[in-house]
Amino acid sequence: MKNLIVLFCFTCVICMNSSIYAQDSTAILESIPENYMERHPIYDYDVLKLNNSDTIPDFKSKINKLKISGIIYESDGVTPAKDIILYIEHANDNGDFDLKTHHDKRYVYHRGWIKTDADGQYTFYTFIPGNDRRYNQLQQLFPVIKEPSKPEYEIASFLFDEDPLLTKLCRKRITKKGDPTRILKLKKEDGVFVVQKNIILNSNIETTK
Repeated sequence: MKNLIVLFCFTCVICMNSSIYAQDSTAILESIPENYMERHPIYDYDVLKLNNSDTIPDFKSKINKLKISGIIYESDGVTPAKDIILYIEHANDNGDFDLKTHHDKRYVYHRGWIKTDADGQYTFYTFIPGNDRRYNQLQQLFPVIKEPSKPEYEIASFLFDEDPLLTKLCRKRITKKGDPTRILKLKKEDGVFVVQKNIILNSNIETTK
């Protein structure tokens, strides 16, 4: 039993490091650049349709609908960050990643992009991903940031407070690491789970309400 607990918490540590219909997430690039196959999928969007709100595929058909929104701030934690691209992807409600192919490049189907407005605001309409109990996989949203004139970078995955696999020991490790606000505490409004998740650029400090 002790070995199982240690193994599971190791999995938790690994996961730490790793208008509603405003835009259509499936509207990816039609013209294919030379580096398409190698580059990060954060770049595989239609720039003409990018705005500060996105709806991830299957939102309308899912039971556990989720609206996640917030403000992205500059590193001072006060100034709203404009023209920031935030990309997220996640598993389906069974905990599996649905993979599709576009021009011979595989990608995660449940994904989306936003670009912040002058107020730094963003919104995603999606659903709560499931657990993959075969691998003790937590429910997670995987975010990637792209600031103007800077390369993309990953930030800590967003977790869920009600996740049955998120143990007390794992929560302690997350708190000790200094990023407990990555655990989203949801409330339900009109049949949709909602949460606000604010992000501070170039900082390990992220705030949530």
